[in-house]
Amino acid sequence: MHEFDLIRKYFSKLSKFNKYSLDLNDDVFFDKKKSLVISIDTYNQGTHFLDFKNPELVIKKIIRSSISDLICKGVLPKYYFISGSGNKKTFTKKNLSKISNSLKKEQDKYGIFLCGGDTTFSNQLSFSITSVGHSKKIIYRNKVKLHDDIYVTGNLGDSFIGLKILQNKIRINKKLKNYFVKKYFEPEIQIDLTKELFKFANSSIDISDGLIDDLEKMINKQKLSYKIWEEQIPISRNLYSYLKKNELKKSNFISNGDDYQILFTASADKSRIIKNISKKLGLKISRIGQINSNNKKSVFIDKKGEYLLVKNSGYKHQF
Repeated sequence: MHEFDLIRKYFSKLSKFNKYSLDLNDDVFFDKKKSLVISIDTYNQGTHFLDFKNPELVIKKIIRSSISDLICKGVLPKYYFISGSGNKKTFTKKNLSKISNSLKKEQDKYGIFLCGGDTTFSNQLSFSITSVGHSKKIIYRNKVKLHDDIYVTGNLGDSFIGLKILQNKIRINKKLKNYFVKKYFEPEIQIDLTKELFKFANSSIDISDGLIDDLEKMINKQKLSYKIWEEQIPISRNLYSYLKKNELKKSNFISNGDDYQILFTASADKSRIIKNISKKLGLKISRIGQINSNNKKSVFIDKKGEYLLVKNSGYKHQF
């Protein structure tokens, strides 16, 4: 059973009379009266991170991916709570010291504060992060409008290559290895764009599971479809070189998740505003597609104008 089927079947009814839960169909809890925005994520070893050889990097990735849920809503994260389950082998004094130091650096970088949490003994290493911010408004996931343009920040695909390197499925020179592994552990979340989003975005989500899968989430309650132009999807020079050298298809490397870039839609008349903000922040923002009516099939188009089949649309939790 897919995670969203599980939520709809067993838990959606429990939130039916609570408007702040957003029907359990968004990434956050939002209480407008109290200006309160909350998200929660859980990370398990073997699923969300391979091992604990670099605890300082694992915790950095976890924190950034967690506050990314607020950032894509147009909300600055302020507080976080962390719960960890581990044992004497994972929660050694050395590892705990590394975790503490890394959290301090992330707090300084993003202006967030640790406010509580919990620790429990377990042979299965896992962490849960609750992120909290204050705002009178958010950008919802499911407010896509017909004929909206589809945009994405930054580059996609680098993290996936980093994961494959760590899994020993890709061998590459040391310089590129360091680049891609760093992108995996230290995603570039776009916190500088947070407050600017309200100037143009109709809907938004962070790309955690994959470009196509997260785009599907954005339109899942609306009778709409999309078209995506492969040529317009932004990738780094390093990824471009790797794909070209190994004669690999770009379409297989841009929707595998763990990018944590912001995927948003905006009306066509907002293009100049987006361009100006992109220039002001020095941030790449790429128009990659358009929202269509439901009577058209969602398509992924290559540079020759031919429809492509994307082998991996994103990561799905199955139960």
